Amino acid sequence: MKYATNIQEVAALQPDYLGFIFYPKSPRNFEGAIPEIDHTIKKTGVFVDAEIDFIFEKVKKYDFKAVQLHGSESPEYCKNLREKLTNIEIFKVFGIKDAFDFSILASYEWYVNYFLFDTKGKQKGGNGYAFDWSVLKNYTSKVPIILSGGIGIEELSKIEQILKTDLPIYALDLNSKFEITPGVKDAKRVKEFLEKVEQLTANS
Repeated sequence: MKYATNIQEVAALQPDYLGFIFYPKSPRNFEGAIPEIDHTIKKTGVFVDAEIDFIFEKVKKYDFKAVQLHGSESPEYCKNLREKLTNIEIFKVFGIKDAFDFSILASYEWYVNYFLFDTKGKQKGGNGYAFDWSVLKNYTSKVPIILSGGIGIEELSKIEQILKTDLPIYALDLNSKFEITPGVKDAKRVKEFLEKVEQLTANS
């Protein structure tokens, strides 16, 4: 999210999380003030290989309840961040294209709450297309998964199928397929998607 009015429009739909990107190379880079929103929505700071003190500063300033690490942060980095942010949820992002070595996740498991799998592309997120979810059949970790990467209304049948598996799917990350321009979400389309997912999960 980026702009106050749009933040309030989307927050009115009661998503579980709202993300704010702190990465100057991103067209969604956040520099403003976050308006008052429902306290049950977890405001989330998104960072790419940022200094830990920088993340700590933003968490305190914006009262973030979660932090998403979208760079090449090491297990040691995550350990140090966890020690600094004891009560904050940490998402560690990994990009997937056609294959992935899931064994590298083991050294992160003690320090993160969720693994977020995104499409590996030219940009650090927001590439607008999904990776092959069948790769996840090799996932053996118990850490819950957040699915990301080009998720839109067109993926509902795929979402229904993956929710029937034993994978620990925790959440869906929505971004580029709901954007009017970078950082501006079409609240009507988000509402439609959330309603359809709610129906889908109610029937499963």
